[in-house]
Amino acid sequence: MLDSVRVRLTLWYTGVLALVLILVAIVTYLFYARDIYQRIDSGLVELSSAFTTTFHAELADQTNPDAVKSAAREAMIEHRFRDTVFVLLDPDGRVLVSSLELPALSVTKEKLNDELFKSDSFRWLVSISRSAVSVMKTVRGGKNGLRAYASPLNVGYHDYSLVVMQSLHPQKELLYDVRNTFLWIIPLALLLASVGGYFLARKSLAPVVAMATQARGMGAQNLRDRLAVPNRRDEMGQLALSFNQLLDRLEEAFERQRRFISDASHELRTPVAILRGESEVTLSRPERSSEEYRESLAILRDESQRLTHIIEDLFTLTRADAGQYPLSLREIYLDELAGEMLHQTRSLVVPKRIVLTSNIEPDLPFRGDEALLRRLLLNLLENAIKYTPEGGSIQLRCGREGNQYAVSITDSGAGIPPELHASIFERFFRVDKARSRADNETGGAGLGLSIARWIAEAHHGQLNLTRSDAAGSTFTATFPIQSL
Repeated sequence: MLDSVRVRLTLWYTGVLALVLILVAIVTYLFYARDIYQRIDSGLVELSSAFTTTFHAELADQTNPDAVKSAAREAMIEHRFRDTVFVLLDPDGRVLVSSLELPALSVTKEKLNDELFKSDSFRWLVSISRSAVSVMKTVRGGKNGLRAYASPLNVGYHDYSLVVMQSLHPQKELLYDVRNTFLWIIPLALLLASVGGYFLARKSLAPVVAMATQARGMGAQNLRDRLAVPNRRDEMGQLALSFNQLLDRLEEAFERQRRFISDASHELRTPVAILRGESEVTLSRPERSSEEYRESLAILRDESQRLTHIIEDLFTLTRADAGQYPLSLREIYLDELAGEMLHQTRSLVVPKRIVLTSNIEPDLPFRGDEALLRRLLLNLLENAIKYTPEGGSIQLRCGREGNQYAVSITDSGAGIPPELHASIFERFFRVDKARSRADNETGGAGLGLSIARWIAEAHHGQLNLTRSDAAGSTFTATFPIQSL
């Protein structure tokens, strides 16, 4: 059950609501109880003051020997209320007169009698009041005790004590009713809130359930399907949009992988077919001259080299995609590296009588993988030589451009059609006409520019086709001057 998000949300919601309701109930109960006791205390003080005033007025009219007792009885009759007790004590602390001796006003649930005057709490209250100190205290008696206020009462040269008490039973019953109300209301509120919360969570998560159901039916065969987006502005709509964008990227990755596998199979099939065909032809003729054998072996060697080159390039790209190609970084100079690569490729331009020129700035320190940077330059130079016509020209530039190094190679070939500029760095891509492999050339497999771009990006740089028209093409690799 707890595996369901709806159930967990409902439980969390109900738990938090329960905690809030319990805290509110406790705080409300405590404040309400404090307010009740404060009202009782203030009422007792007012009753005591009113009783004292009435007592002195009655005492002034009394002439009999029991004037104090008579005046106290008259004051008690005038000020007594139900559940309220007045007690007048003589200077020795003995009960002189109390309202319990008077006829009851009405039938009450309290059974109050003189026994409460014998409790330790009452005697302590009286002892404190005889010290000319007013004191408030809860004393034992009745069902739930009484709140008592004791104050000194001076009559001539005698110190009497007045105690006004009010039963706490009605207030306790009221607080008990409040507590029971909370005990009923809170569970009922939690029950209603949990049921409502569950249905709200179910309704809110219904789009997620629908998306999950639709996503479970997706696979490589129907990767073009997309999740329905009922509302693009809410969180569920944003989730569906994000998932659809993920599907777009996955579809693109699947398509790239499918195209990559297809192109790789095609490129590998050609040299393998040549190797197999040449070997079968050679083996089918037992008597051949040494020149024929040498010619067959030369063909097998060339195709084996081409096959090895393709496999190495594929392995390099596979490790690069997986992030498993570690860079061997060290301090080098780009100007020296560019000069060395230019020197190594001079022999390649001689058969086609291509003019190879350079414009290299000195002192270009850089931290990078020398072997990979050599391969980048070699790929670009070989690509330029391959597609530059006989008698053409190639120029290599290397220098600073702002806060980066720029290495550019410009050829005088036929250029690349504008609609193909975005595809030239794709794997196994070759322009069909102007830059297709000639029949008498071994050529590459269309992986050189892909590898070159990866090498530039691995060094925090970029490789772009900066110009391509009828006069030729320019490829530019840029690297940050700051060391990696």
